[in-house]
Order: sequence, then structure tokens, then C-alpha cells
Amino acid sequence: MSTDTFSELDELQQASGPAATIDKLIELLQGQKEYHRLFDALLLKKKIELGTHSTQPTSFDDIAEDKRDEFEKFYIDTARAIGQMFLDDGQIPQAWVYFRTIQEPEKITAAIEELPVPTDFDDQTEELLNIALYEGANPCKGFQIMLRLHGICSTITAVDQMLGQLKEHDRKEVAKLLVNELYGDLCRTLQNEVSQKIELPEPLETIGELIAGRDWIFEENNYHIDVSHLSSVVRFARALEADDAEMQKVIELCEYGSRLAEQFQYAGDPPFQNYYPAHLHFFKALSGKNTDEALAHFKNELEQEPDEQDKQLIAYVLVDLMKRIDRMDEAFELAET
Repeated sequence: MSTDTFSELDELQQASGPAATIDKLIELLQGQKEYHRLFDALLLKKKIELGTHSTQPTSFDDIAEDKRDEFEKFYIDTARAIGQMFLDDGQIPQAWVYFRTIQEPEKITAAIEELPVPTDFDDQTEELLNIALYEGANPCKGFQIMLRLHGICSTITAVDQMLGQLKEHDRKEVAKLLVNELYGDLCRTLQNEVSQKIELPEPLETIGELIAGRDWIFEENNYHIDVSHLSSVVRFARALEADDAEMQKVIELCEYGSRLAEQFQYAGDPPFQNYYPAHLHFFKALSGKNTDEALAHFKNELEQEPDEQDKQLIAYVLVDLMKRIDRMDEAFELAET
């Protein structure tokens, strides 16, 4: 504000007192869209009404115990209003400061969801990515932004670091995102390799079609995608549900992985030591294919495992699978043993 404005407020203070001065200040700040200062001014006005004079508008320390609930409600309502003002002006990072403080992230989540995924990387995009992903306002959109701007390697690393913090819905959506990305990359690479040797009447659209009857694709330890990415995405895909469109894609990714040279088939934790074949059993059972065969496989793994801790891991996977394919009686029976 200008020197003239401060002089005007000072004169008003002398003539009419603090209440009139603060009202004028609020009017000026709102007109100039100085929303952070407006927040402080509104809280200061409330403190004056409560009989408290303070140079720290946001502090609760100078509020009497019997007036604390009233001030807290006003604080929350005001933060919500200021956050909405920023949001109406398209300033999501500024709005997030207020909605995060009062633990109401839903409007920011929705606002981020409506944004197109950025194509250029700048400070504003980085700030949006940080809010969406690392501060949890909209992890799914955050991973979409990271995938577009930083690529699949960085995105997989971020998912690995945050997987335990993600809600079930978010884990599934991120799995879909990465399955689709990796599947598309692998399809394009395989298409190029096959078309160099065989004249195809039209492009083949699935990994299953591209590798069927073509053992030469895997000769001389050949591979067509980063095998660590493949392993990670298959593991993340255990969050998928049976009716997800990506289920068939991840089955084909496992079939591809099963045909790679042995050194590229990294062992996983029990019962996924034999990584891609075991995951094939899991995903096929989940999608209603060869269910009894898959359950028999995991039950055999459980019976044959000598290590008690590993037995618990296998039992956990088996019970989870039984629950997800509606074999509840068997799941309860196994859980009780």
C-alpha cells in the first residue's frame, strides 16, 4: 500500500478508533487481492472484538480459554474463505496453504484433477507437482505429471518410495498408469523388431500377438524394455482388480517376462521367487482364469516352505487372493491355521 493509504488509515485511527480502521484496511486489502494480509486483518479484527489486542493475528496464545472455541471456528471459516479466494483466482499453491492448514484438501484435489497435465517444466509446475504428489493433495495426478515430465524411471522410483503411504484407490490408479505406459512402450519396440524381419499386413496391437510363435525375439538374451521397470510395474499391478482393463495387459507383460533369459527374471519375495510365472498364476486367478491351478500352486508353495517368516508371507498373499476371488470360506480357514 502507498504512503497516502497509510496516512489515511492513521488519520482514521485517530478519529474513529481501531474498529473503523481495521474495517477500512479489510476493504482495501480485499480490493487489491492481498489475500494473505487480508487473512491477518480479519483475524486481527476478531481479536479486537474479543477484547484481545495482539501483534500476532494468527496466534492462539493470547486468546482466553473461554473464547478459544469461538476464535478457532472463526479462524477455520476465514482460512476456508481466503483459500477459496485464491482458488477462484487460479492460485492453487496459495490456496493449498489454507486448505491444508484446516485439513480440507478436497477442493484442491478437485482443482488439480481438472488441470491438463503440463507439457513444459518450470518452477510453477514443480510447485504443483510437489503439492499434488509429495504433500498428498492428488497423488494420482502428481504421478501423471511426473511421468510426463520426468519419465517412467523417476516415476517408478517415486512410487516405490511412497507405495506404503498411498490409499488403496491411489495404488490401483498408479498401477494402471504405469501398466499402460510400459505396455505401450514394449508394444512399440516389439512392433519395430518384428516388422524388420517380417512384413506384416497390418500392425499387431498386443504383446501376446507380437511374441506368439516368435522365439527368435528372445534369442541371444535379447530384451526390449528396461527389465527392472518391468519387474517393478508387475509388482505394482498386484493392486489391480479383476475387472480392470489393464489386467489382460499385465498378464501379457508377465508372459513376456517369463520368456526372457534367466538373468533378467529377478527373484521376488515369497511366493514370487519364480517371478513372472508366479505372477501369472496370481493375475490369471484374479481374472477368473485357471483359478484352481493357481490356488494349488500357492498352497504347494506354502506347504513346501521351511522358513516360518516366509510361510507367513505366502499365507498373506494366498489369503488376500482368496478374498479377492470370493473364496471367503477358504480364506478364513487358512487365516485361522
